[in-house]
Amino acid sequence: METKLILAPMQGLCDDVMRDLLTRIGGFDECVSEFVRITHTVHSRSTWLRHVPEIATHNRTFAGTPCTVQILGSDANMMAINALEAVRFGANKIDVNFGCPAPTVNKHKGGAILLQEPDLVYQIVKTLRDRLPEHIPLTAKMRLGYENKDLALENAQAIAAGGAAVLTVHARTKVEGYEPPAHWAWVRKIQQVIDIPVVANGDVFTLDDFIGIRRESGCEHIMLGRGAVMRPDLARQIRQFERGETIQIAEFNHEIMNWIRLFFDLCMAKESNNKYPVARLKQWLGMMKKVYPEATQLFDKIRILKESEQVHTVLQDFQAA
Repeated sequence: METKLILAPMQGLCDDVMRDLLTRIGGFDECVSEFVRITHTVHSRSTWLRHVPEIATHNRTFAGTPCTVQILGSDANMMAINALEAVRFGANKIDVNFGCPAPTVNKHKGGAILLQEPDLVYQIVKTLRDRLPEHIPLTAKMRLGYENKDLALENAQAIAAGGAAVLTVHARTKVEGYEPPAHWAWVRKIQQVIDIPVVANGDVFTLDDFIGIRRESGCEHIMLGRGAVMRPDLARQIRQFERGETIQIAEFNHEIMNWIRLFFDLCMAKESNNKYPVARLKQWLGMMKKVYPEATQLFDKIRILKESEQVHTVLQDFQAA
């Protein structure tokens, strides 16, 4: 079986523009949207499309990669009502977030804090599965726990018993945040106690990491997060490795600079009248600095710039140099 590679739903980092770019580069079988928060409001079509514009293009990115709608909340009934509305507007797959570690989200009883209450986790998944049409897949993503891993297996069992078709596990607790290491062996433990497919997630920054997480977790399918943003051809490298092809590592001054310019153009096309394009580019370069020295040089050139036109000129000059 060929590995299924999924692009993670990274809030504030992997919006529709980043999903568009990374799926164009290739290697991904699927991507998941940033979460749509569900409280006491029934979201309108415009709200769903603002968060997940792929709904309007048959739930696919420009490259044709399927995109799943992720929701986050704690009110099972309101989550079901909203999920049904998303489906009415065109969504064809729903994922539930039980992993977000953000304090503001957890304070309002969303994301990883729900892992302290496996019964509630079960109720949310079961309610959604019961109310959604049978042909709409329901999946979930969780961490290993909130403060500790004591309830990891119980939460995974609750999600499976509730009717989720697939479970993705970010192999850290909320308290561990994004600090290494990710506990890949715990994903194997979870896989052994539930009878639905498990997707492993956490600390895959290189091809060697991918090989390691496959081996230690025992999972066929892998979700890539920050590693795919820092090294934008990571999924492509993995796919080439899996197929026994020559691994073509992207060079910064050629392919990657073309991707950077495309990303900035896509950001401009989305919102050209505010700071969004410049802020997003700085954020991305700030992450790529950890892999590419050239990203540090480019970041330093645009660090104090605020106008899109200035940044556009720097990008042209940098690539020409």
